[in-house]
Amino acid sequence: MINQLYAITDTLLLPGEKLFLGVEAALKGGCQLVQYRDKSTDTRRRTQDAKRLLVLCNQYGAKLIINDDLALALEINAHGLHLGQGDGDAKTARLRLGADTILGVTCHDSLELAEAAIGDGATYIAFGRFFSSNTKPDARPAPLGLISEAKQKFPQIDIAAIGGIDLSNAGDVIASGANMLAVCQSLFAADNIETRAQAFTQLLK
Repeated sequence: MINQLYAITDTLLLPGEKLFLGVEAALKGGCQLVQYRDKSTDTRRRTQDAKRLLVLCNQYGAKLIINDDLALALEINAHGLHLGQGDGDAKTARLRLGADTILGVTCHDSLELAEAAIGDGATYIAFGRFFSSNTKPDARPAPLGLISEAKQKFPQIDIAAIGGIDLSNAGDVIASGANMLAVCQSLFAADNIETRAQAFTQLLK
């Protein structure tokens, strides 16, 4: 299992061309995993954005994960798909994506949801939020001890932590057993995204 910075895009922080500039800066800073998260209904623009991001990720040897849109992930042949609870069936997604595509599932604060996700073919499980989060302000809080429990119960699976993670608390999250730091605000709102990505990457080493 590799420790990875997992950058989550945000249409408010990265409107228009800033999306590609911001993601490239994160990639230059060592980020190897990018999730394209856009909840708008503009299917054409989302498809164009995702295709451009895929080219960028391939250029830097990184992986592009599509948030909650199986059809888009299949259309552009993305490296992976992330599903929230209620945003699609993980078992169906695994069948359609094939065995080699990354599949992540949001499990909030529940080991039971994690066990179900792994049974459905998830490559990684995501817990959180662990701290106050601008991206998911209404998400249920989860204790850091949950990561340690999950690591003991599911030693074979990658664990992503999300929700208010920044440089001041990332060390605690890593120490708890998460090997994927999912960050949005603390990365893409930084004055220098590349430098911020480098700082996270150093922590993960």
